[in-house]
Amino acid sequence: MIENIIVVDEFDNQISEWEKMDVHRKALLHRAFSILVFNSKWELMLQQRDLWKYHSWGKWTNTCCSHPRVWESLEDAVHRRLLEEMWFDTELTEKTEFIYKVELDNELTEHEYLHVFTWIYNDEPKLNREEAMNWRWISIDDLKVDIHNNPDNYTKWFFIIVRDYFDRIFK
Repeated sequence: MIENIIVVDEFDNQISEWEKMDVHRKALLHRAFSILVFNSKWELMLQQRDLWKYHSWGKWTNTCCSHPRVWESLEDAVHRRLLEEMWFDTELTEKTEFIYKVELDNELTEHEYLHVFTWIYNDEPKLNREEAMNWRWISIDDLKVDIHNNPDNYTKWFFIIVRDYFDRIFK
């Protein structure tokens, strides 16, 4: 399915829309979001990306991430995608936003204006097997140790979130 996503400037103002794969091939700055769901013990729900994803297959990452569709609000997009990937929904609060650019496999680049959302949820997800092949809870301390010791097991954007933005998220 061909899907257009929102290309933005450095202030997150929409300047155009492009087909998703072209955006990633041309490294265009685009709007995206990541969701970090914690339980009441402050463990983070991670998902392991399915092996059939178009990049970063088999890597551990944040609970959910994607791009808003061109006709939907960011608020609607985060709830839609959480339901599509993990088959649950919960209240979400935006905690930070930033721009990053990383080269991926398959000659693709993520260049995103990323909005990061969080909330508390204590139940288990039911995975959409086309999106995620596994999930787990992990303590923040264990995550920081594992991501430091095994960075290649994690998506590049999630590594950046943990390394550079966790302090903002927990304020």
